[in-house]
Amino acid sequence: MKPPINHESDLNRKHERLNRELKALGKVLVAFSGGVDSTFLISAAKTALGDNVHAVTISTPYIPRWEVEEARQLARTLGVGHRVMELDMPDELRNNPPQHCYICKKHLFTLLLEAAGKMGIPHVIEGTNADDLNDYRPGRKALKELKIRSPLLEAGLSKSDIRQLSRKAGLDTWDKPAYACLLSRIPVNTRVEPADLDRIEQAERFLMEIGFRAVRVRTHGDTARIEVDSARISELVDADRMHDIQGTLKRLGYRHVSVDLTGYRTGSMNPEADGD
Repeated sequence: MKPPINHESDLNRKHERLNRELKALGKVLVAFSGGVDSTFLISAAKTALGDNVHAVTISTPYIPRWEVEEARQLARTLGVGHRVMELDMPDELRNNPPQHCYICKKHLFTLLLEAAGKMGIPHVIEGTNADDLNDYRPGRKALKELKIRSPLLEAGLSKSDIRQLSRKAGLDTWDKPAYACLLSRIPVNTRVEPADLDRIEQAERFLMEIGFRAVRVRTHGDTARIEVDSARISELVDADRMHDIQGTLKRLGYRHVSVDLTGYRTGSMNPEADGD
C-alpha cells in the first residue's frame, strides 16, 4: 500500500524544480498578461534570475485595456523591466476562425521571439500550467512549434499549486479569476468588429464593478448571454440589479440580455462545446 502523498512536500519539490529550471535559463523574456500564472512566473523568475528578467505585454484590440493597465502596474510593483507592444488585429483573425487561438499565439510569440533576439535574450517563456493540458488549448501547438518554454508546466505545477504559492509569496493575484481574450466571447466564423469588442469589454467591466469578478458576456449578434458562477445567479437576477444590468447593457448596444443558467465556465464557445 502506497503511503499518502504529503501535498506540502510535493508542492515544495515542484517549486524547487521551477527555481532550478529558471536559473538554468539564465536570461528570459516573459510573455506577461498580468494573470495568476504569468504573475507568479515573473515573481519566481525575478527570485531566480534577478535583473535578467524582462516582461512584455502585448496589447491588441481583443485584449481588455484594463488587463494591460493591470499588467503595467504589476510589473512596476514586482520591479521587472516591462514593455507593452501595441498591435493591430491580424487579418487572419477578423472572421474569428475556429483556430483563432493557434493563429494568435503563432503571430504574437513570433513577435516576442523577434523582440527577445533584438534584446539578446535567449529564451521566451510563458505561463501555461499542468491543468491546461486537460483543456481545449489549440494555442499550445503554436508554442511547441516555436519552441517556447513553459516552466510552470515543466515543473508540474497545477493552477491550485500556483494560487497557493502566489498567496505564500504575497501576490495579490493569488485569487484572481481566469480571463481570456475577447474573441472567446464571440461565436467562431463571425466577423469581429471593433465596436463588438469595445461593447463586450465595457459590459464585463460594468459587471465586475458591481461585484461579479468571474464573468463572461458571450455575444450573439445583438444578444448578450451573461455567465457568472452558478452559485451567484440568484444575485444576478435580483429584480433591482437585473433592471440596472439590462439598462446598462442596452445602452451599450445590446437589444436582448439573457443569463446562462449553466453558469460561468471557460470554453463555453469552443468549437466542440455543446450549442456553440
